[in-house]
Amino acid sequence: MPDPAILVIGAGDATGGAIARRFAREGFVACVVRRNADRLDPLVATITAEGGRAVAFGADARDEDQINALIDRIENEIGPIEVAVFNIGANVRFPLGETTSRVFRKVWEMACFAGFLTGRAVAGPMQARGRGTILFTGATASLRGGSGFAAFAAAKFGLRALAQSMARELGPAGIHVAHIVIDGAIDTAWIAENFPESHALKDRDGILNPEHIAETYWQVHRQERTAWTHELDLRPWIETF
Repeated sequence: MPDPAILVIGAGDATGGAIARRFAREGFVACVVRRNADRLDPLVATITAEGGRAVAFGADARDEDQINALIDRIENEIGPIEVAVFNIGANVRFPLGETTSRVFRKVWEMACFAGFLTGRAVAGPMQARGRGTILFTGATASLRGGSGFAAFAAAKFGLRALAQSMARELGPAGIHVAHIVIDGAIDTAWIAENFPESHALKDRDGILNPEHIAETYWQVHRQERTAWTHELDLRPWIETF
């Protein structure tokens, strides 16, 4: 029997990469995806060095044909997708008057429409097997809009609604769908460069650790179906909410 696969759409240098590494340590083949597959080379090398297996794919998650072809390839050439993680961020901030129709549409395509394409594509083979886990990464904007975040909040609200609908439809088929809200700054190079005051809180455990986020994703996947979580939120202890 082939090893189970985890699909991570949006396997960046922080959360997505940490999730892929966590599941690879449990014997999953980490199928990691970004638009530019070459940018995944360091992640694949790290997983390999840790004794795991990883395969990088370049795909635009907004393209229906590319996503469908990706899922078919993994299922036929690598192994059954037991877990799918949709982790595309698309966090932008523009005043309403500067939010062009192109910006709004692109953010929605990245953060919501691509989640629909991914969820629908993996649901088919999971339903045929009667099992699977689909995890969507949310944000503070999934729950409340903010000044300058009309496009981002609209997309994240939509992704949350998608996750709720999928959970109700696919749960009886044995598929666990969960939406995980990440509320707070994450320990990344981008945060360190652009928000040094937030990154300075790292010494007080005041920003989210990607490895700890990944551990939560693993624990949600491992839940018994008598007590499935659909939604939870993660934030550092000092975050206001």
